[in-house]
Formats: sequence, C-alpha cells, structure tokens
Amino acid sequence: MKTSTLALITLGLFSSSSYAAFEFDLGEDNKLKFGGYLKADVRHVSGEVPYRPFWIASGATGEDSSQTNFTMRESRFNASYTHGKVMGFVEMDFYGSDGSEAIVNNYDPRLRHAFIKYDNWLVGQTWSTFMPLTAIPETLDFGGPHVGEAFIRQTQIRYTYGGFQFALENPETTGADNKNDAIPDIVGRYIHKADWGEIGVAALVRQLDSDGIDKTTAAFNLYGKLLIGERDDFRFQVNVGESGRYVAPGLTTDIIPDGDTSVPEETTAFYAAYRHFWSESYRSTLFYGHAETDIQNRERQMWGVNLIKQLTPHLWTGIEIGNYEVSDADADSTYLQFSVKYAL
Repeated sequence: MKTSTLALITLGLFSSSSYAAFEFDLGEDNKLKFGGYLKADVRHVSGEVPYRPFWIASGATGEDSSQTNFTMRESRFNASYTHGKVMGFVEMDFYGSDGSEAIVNNYDPRLRHAFIKYDNWLVGQTWSTFMPLTAIPETLDFGGPHVGEAFIRQTQIRYTYGGFQFALENPETTGADNKNDAIPDIVGRYIHKADWGEIGVAALVRQLDSDGIDKTTAAFNLYGKLLIGERDDFRFQVNVGESGRYVAPGLTTDIIPDGDTSVPEETTAFYAAYRHFWSESYRSTLFYGHAETDIQNRERQMWGVNLIKQLTPHLWTGIEIGNYEVSDADADSTYLQFSVKYAL
C-alpha cells in the first residue's frame, strides 16, 4: 500500500508540470495536494515614474522613460498536507530577488505562505486578518490598485468563530531606528455573507514604542464584494486611520520624523472595481484607487481597465491598460500589459 502510494505521487510529479494541481488521497483521512499557476507577463511602462513589475504606492519619480519587460516571476507553486482537522500549507513565487535578465534570469524563490490550521485556529505566515482577499479586483497587474488596499502578509495567530476573526500579528515599526516592538498587533474582523455577496469590517490596534514614541494607534477597514445580475460584481475597500505599513504599501512608514521626535500619520485610502462578463469567454474589470496622508501630504492614485478571454477552463489571456500617478510630485506613468495564465 505504501509502495503504490509513493509510486502514484512520483508519477504525478514527474509526468505533469508542477503548476497544475494534483490531489492524492493517501487513506486514513490523509490528503496531499500540489497547486499553483504559470503566468507570463509582457509589460510596457512609459512616463516619469520608473518601471515596476507591479505598482505599489511608492513615490519614486525621475526623467521621462520607456521600458518593456518580459517575465514569469509571478508564477507560483504550493503544497498542502491534510490529516483530519489539521492542514499545513506552503507557497512560493519568484519575487525573491531581482536576479539577472542578461543571461539566465535566475530569480530566487520567495516564501509567500507557510501556516498550520487546526479547527478554528491558524498559526503561521499568510495574509493579514486586516486584509480582505474577497474584495481584491481581478487585474493583470499583480494586486491591482495597491494604493487603496490593505495589503500585507505576516506571521500571526488567528482564531475564527463564525463570522468573527481575532488575531495577534507580528509587530514591526517601519521608519524606526531603535525598535522596541514588544506587544503584538491586534486585529479583529467581522464578515457577513449573503446571496448578494459579502461585506466586512476590520479594526487594527497597535502599540508603537520605538524612537521615543509610545502611542496606541488604530485603523479601520470596510470592504465588500457585491454581486450584480447573474455574474457581474462590484468590489470596494475603504481604509482610514494610522495604518502605516498595513495600507497602500510604499506610501508611508509607521512613524515619520516630526521635529525632534517621531509620530504616526493618518492614511485615507480606497478603491472601487467593477467586473463585467461580456460573454462566457470575455470579461473586463475597471478599477480606480486613491490614497493620501495627512502630515507629509503624500497622494497617489491609479486606474486601469482590462479585457480577459477565457480560452479553456484553466487558461486565460488578457490585456490591460492603466495609469499610476504620484500626485504630490506631479508625475505619472502609463502601462500596457499582456498576460497569459495557466492554473487549475
């Protein structure tokens, strides 16, 4: 029995590509699953904001430039092992380093997720409880309008009870030279699901105790995915408060200099996205995101629209055009991206 099971697993791994999903029933309530996808991107960026493989809320600007890049770096591989009520999951992609594009494109793998689930408990690294995956738009640019999103992965301990989730998450004060992160970040979220979709609200409480600052901060997230008609949907997210690194990555740090001391600043960020199915094969998403801070007066915004064709149940191709703007520096770049994705 053990020999035949091992042979089945080996045959599955070496007779097919690792991006496809395979599930093996090992008996006695044990299951092993491999998954992921391959994604090829051709991306052209033109403007005063330098090329990035996907836009975050960074404020880098420069002279007007134009760059095209072909990449497979978003491709990922994952594996999970389930034994009764216990499940372990690990996933990697290839954004670990910039590598070398001159000869062999040797990009390093990067740990994305690694966690254990048992009953209502989750322990390990995954998306923050403050981040609502359900509301993330379908875009070719990875993550879409990061400028309006709560977007963060980190190690945590999470408990789920019905529609409620409570978590203690890794404390890390960005922008601090002398860190004294002793108290975990606390996140609570409530999720309501119905026939019309899903809506939720989350709260984040942190104790910042670095670089001479000792302050309790809070931030709030409201999100939703509302079903429209038979297949269309409207997705949104609104973030307010002293969210720091949790919202609009690259926009601001958790604390910033203010004279002889350091202080947190408030961030207001949001996005809205509408997905429409033109037919069984074609669909589009139109999205817009915006973020700004109250002390440094940083402001970013992004919009985009795409057209995706479903070629087979597991293969799609698409094209997306959009714009990312560093409003406080009066600079922007337009991007055009073509993608092919194969997944189970």
